Amino acid sequence: MDFAIGEDRQMLADTMKRFLSKEFDWEKRLKVIETAPGFDREMWSNVAELGVLGALFSEDAGGFGGSAFDVGVVFEEVGRAIATGPYLGTLMAGRLLAAAGESEALEGVIAGEKVLTFAHEPAFDAESGDTRDVTASRSGDGWTLDGAKGVVEYVGAADLVVVTANTDDGERAFLVETSSDGVEVVDYKLVDGGSGGELRLSGAAAKELSGVTGETIEAAKAAGVVALAWEGVAVMDQLRDQTLEYMRTRKQFGVPIGKFQALQHRMATLALEIEQARSAAINAAANFDKPERDRFGAAAKYTVARVGNLAAEEAIQIHGGIGMTWELPLSHYAKRMVMLGHILGDEDEHLGRYIELMRAA
Repeated sequence: MDFAIGEDRQMLADTMKRFLSKEFDWEKRLKVIETAPGFDREMWSNVAELGVLGALFSEDAGGFGGSAFDVGVVFEEVGRAIATGPYLGTLMAGRLLAAAGESEALEGVIAGEKVLTFAHEPAFDAESGDTRDVTASRSGDGWTLDGAKGVVEYVGAADLVVVTANTDDGERAFLVETSSDGVEVVDYKLVDGGSGGELRLSGAAAKELSGVTGETIEAAKAAGVVALAWEGVAVMDQLRDQTLEYMRTRKQFGVPIGKFQALQHRMATLALEIEQARSAAINAAANFDKPERDRFGAAAKYTVARVGNLAAEEAIQIHGGIGMTWELPLSHYAKRMVMLGHILGDEDEHLGRYIELMRAA
């Protein structure tokens, strides 16, 4: 199998790498994640100008890419830099806008003029221990939404939100403007330095995304799984490389700890596991347009979550107490890896999903 990503994708990856290394260095990240939005809106516009957001969508939708490997390349660089911003929400919500033919709205998103995110997880009520989801009701010629969604990526900075909601005809998707009446946003910081929030809707006017069904929503989430798998592998690479560098410089008993055979064996095991995760991510992208899409996606998400936990644990244990400090970049990568393991389902959920799909096959 040819694992080369192609000249055009390599050019995109190189462009992103240069831009993020210059515009989103460590000091810039520490400043940005302390702001209310959790990302730099101006930098987001520059990312859009580079064509990064356009790479996530097909030419028919106003982009210039849209394949699973295009998505993978973008998110690999996002993971390498642990860049903040609604990349995942833009991908999934944008796919639904494209499916509904909402070209005008998507055009503004691809150009970086509008910030878009995706709300699909029910909100959790800590007092009752129950979840609250969103329901859609017809109101004249339109629709209104009631309920809440939780852990919505960068919702505090979003102009537009694609919301999944329950209707009498099953799950559907709707476009909501955050400035509309009946829309309340409660945003908060996430453990990895990013930003999320709860979207609360009370009779909020919404536009139905015509033609978007439950299967279309699953396809958008499947694209998100591919993105998370590639981002996760890039984060693991950084955890490994930073730990190896630490082992070369940290001395114990007068010698670098990298000389200790026990630590060498642990890092060799980690390196092999990361390559397994990389293969799973590639398989998920390669089979995205095939009937086996969900099975390969579940395998990739399970593998990346499992190996990601191992990578984060080994990195922190070998670093010792310093590995948990906020000032050390490694701790940010470790926390991001933990987050990636839970977004769109954790390893237990995807292992169960994989088993069911294998039985069905």
